[in-house]
Amino acid sequence: MDVVSGQAGGRYTRSVNGMVGAMVVVVLVVVAFVVFRDAVRSDVATTVEDVDYVKPAAFAQEQAGFEILAPPELPAGWRSTSVRYTPGVDERWHLGMLTEEDRYVGVEQARSSEENMVEAHVDEDARRGQPVTVAGERWQTWTDEGGDLALVRRGEEVTTLVVGHEVPLGRLVEFTASLR
Repeated sequence: MDVVSGQAGGRYTRSVNGMVGAMVVVVLVVVAFVVFRDAVRSDVATTVEDVDYVKPAAFAQEQAGFEILAPPELPAGWRSTSVRYTPGVDERWHLGMLTEEDRYVGVEQARSSEENMVEAHVDEDARRGQPVTVAGERWQTWTDEGGDLALVRRGEEVTTLVVGHEVPLGRLVEFTASLR
C-alpha cells in the first residue's frame, strides 16, 4: 500500500527567507537590464534648426494690416528658430530666437489686448512691473515666477510683446530697440 503525503512532490518550502531570496534575484535582474540598456542606448541629440526670418518678415509686411517688427539682423550669436505669420481675422506675427546662451526670446504681434497677450505668452498670473522707455516709447514690463520677462506696447492697430526667458532687462530693452 502506498502512502500519499499532503505535499506535492517537488514543491519548495515557503518561508520568509525564500521570498527575500526571490526578491533579491528579481531586483538584480532589473538592475542588470537597466545597466545594459544604458550601455547600449544611443540618445539622439535633439537640435533646434535655424530658420530664415528675413523673407517671411518681408512677406508678412506686404500682407499684414499692421507694421511687422523684426530686427534687421540678429545680435551676435543669436539664431532664429521659428517664424510664423497668420493672416485673417486673427492676424498674428511670431518670431522666435535663441540667444548665444540658448535663452528664448520671442516677438509676438496681434490685434489683441495687452492682458490677453501677456496671458498667452508669459503667464496667467504674470505681474505688472515698472514701465521702461525703449527708443522714446513707453513699454510695460511683465514677469512671472518661471523667469519670463516681457515688454509690451499697445499701439493703435496692434499689441507688440517681446518676451525673454531668463534674459536680463537691459538685454531685452536693447533687442527691442533694434526692431524695425
